[in-house]
Amino acid sequence: MHPELRSAFDTEMRLAAQASGTGDLDAAFAHLERAHVLGQWYAGTHARAHLGMLRIGWRRRDAREILGQLIRIPGGIIGSALGRVPRGNTGGANVSAFRQMPIASDLRELLRLDGRSRLE
Repeated sequence: MHPELRSAFDTEMRLAAQASGTGDLDAAFAHLERAHVLGQWYAGTHARAHLGMLRIGWRRRDAREILGQLIRIPGGIIGSALGRVPRGNTGGANVSAFRQMPIASDLRELLRLDGRSRLE
């Protein structure tokens, strides 16, 4: 993973943890969605983003999110390992795990630095 991409992923995960720690679960989840977009091409970072979403689902007592993440964690690891992930997908159970989505411009620039993150 390109160092700038890794740094941005780590920042989003840290911001998610901070927001979660203050009880702002909506902000925490939004940061996890951004982390997911940045890290989905790599099995470890992909799994970390989904595990964070699972924690938020648990805290919210959101059965749909919990079940969705329990399915997405192993699926995401396999998809990353095979290089088959839907570009821009934000990773929450509120969207299909197979749906490609538009990528925010600031994240797109970071992904362009990384040879593995296929944007086109």
